[in-house]
Amino acid sequence: MRLPRASLAVALLLCLSGNASFSHAADIAGSQNFENLPRPIDSEIVDYRPAVELERIYPLGAVRKISGQLRFDGQVSARGSASSVTYQLPAERSADEAFTAARQALHKQGAQLLFWCQARDCGESSLWANEIFGNSRLYGTDSGQAYLLVRLAAPENDKLMALYSITRGNRRAYLHVEQFQASAPLGVLMPTSATLLRELKDSGDLELPMLTGAPAEPWITLLSRGLNMDSNLRVTISGPQGEAWRQALVGGGVRAARLEAGNQQTQGLILELIR
Repeated sequence: MRLPRASLAVALLLCLSGNASFSHAADIAGSQNFENLPRPIDSEIVDYRPAVELERIYPLGAVRKISGQLRFDGQVSARGSASSVTYQLPAERSADEAFTAARQALHKQGAQLLFWCQARDCGESSLWANEIFGNSRLYGTDSGQAYLLVRLAAPENDKLMALYSITRGNRRAYLHVEQFQASAPLGVLMPTSATLLRELKDSGDLELPMLTGAPAEPWITLLSRGLNMDSNLRVTISGPQGEAWRQALVGGGVRAARLEAGNQQTQGLILELIR
């Protein structure tokens, strides 16, 4: 017997709603998302670790192993509680897509970017998976990885979030998110020069609202080194002390022809790419 058209429509809606919740039904029991990050579309949680107290080290450089010891240029180390969730992405979604969405969400919340690497600039994926995150599911191709470490904005500035995305050899893609709440104030944390450059080139501008005063170290060196990693870039500099910063960066080794005065009315320093 044929169903009326209205009944067919209802049946179709029920079917679609069932499919929409299917991936969530496959989540690990007791798992949950982080409130300040969007869940990757149609993903499922394949690994979940509730908060546990520990001493945590987050790399600020490519991860290598030399003579049996992990090596990286810098790090953030502190004691506190860490929790994590790992999402497996559907076949039609890429690891880069999920990573970018999470990174942009944190940026909009005013998080301070401390370190960001992509592909082989991160080092060896096997070390990130097994040594840094203790999750063998995250082992994939070195060219298919990305890592981000940010410090959340005040009043949560003693909290860090780490993102790690990976595409495995079987083409399965994952996004791993770890949140760390320090048990003592984190103090001053500085980004790397390469990270500042990557942010500038990706978004077209680099906003540094904390730099409201006269130029000072270590920011002069960090910005000078970052700009000199790509000598073809030209930028405008705006802010209350914009001209002083321009002169300081020239003194730091950046060619004056690459730096122009900007007209942005901002409380802090902002660098913008000249396209």
